[in-house]
Amino acid sequence: MNIDEFLELARARRSVRRFKSDPVPDELIEKIIEAARWAMSGANGQPWEFIVVKDPALKDKIAEAKDEQQRLAAAIEMTRVPEMRQPRYRGIPDIPPDLGFREAPVLIFVCADPRTIQATVLNQLLDRRWLVDENTANATQMLHLAAAACGLGAQWVTISAYLEDMIKPILGAPKIIRILNMVPIGYPAYQPKMAYRRELKEIIHYDGYDMSKYRSHEQLQDFLLQLRELSKPVYPIK
Repeated sequence: MNIDEFLELARARRSVRRFKSDPVPDELIEKIIEAARWAMSGANGQPWEFIVVKDPALKDKIAEAKDEQQRLAAAIEMTRVPEMRQPRYRGIPDIPPDLGFREAPVLIFVCADPRTIQATVLNQLLDRRWLVDENTANATQMLHLAAAACGLGAQWVTISAYLEDMIKPILGAPKIIRILNMVPIGYPAYQPKMAYRRELKEIIHYDGYDMSKYRSHEQLQDFLLQLRELSKPVYPIK
């Protein structure tokens, strides 16, 4: 693969929120996780483990837990001014609840064993409290790219501490093991739209930070408001 082929893959990756019921072959699931196995990690600690869920009954229990967490999230989100809320909390038509993963044939839970942080040097242990989380994020990104390479859709669902407490008993995970992300995988049930990205020239700085590109607090707030408007077309499922 050359760089242009890789860029094509990166641009083709989409967050998918609705899936067909078609099963995903186990061979593809293992290849996707094999890609994640080669993610980078601090001191090669490899904290990740993966729980693959295909049982509909288990998915229903997980969806019920997620629904409870969503109600809490909605209550908090509604305290923001309307224009800063996520699109699904702004009464915009055709934006579904965030439970489309229930339809996904496969859920991959990205877990981490925090004891692996001992692989690194002591000063990193003292300074980098979130090292295991960062390493696991690397593996999650690899899952998404591998799924796109297989012609599959995927979604990144962050598992909050509140939700983690509810789903650990469902998955039978030991107390020490962290459950950090959930990646629903399947064949997309619709064609996702292209997501907005900032221009390359806006984010590159050569030989130090270019202060002409620095955004004031007011400019950043304007950007976030604009981002909310740009995000609206991406959420509806059509």
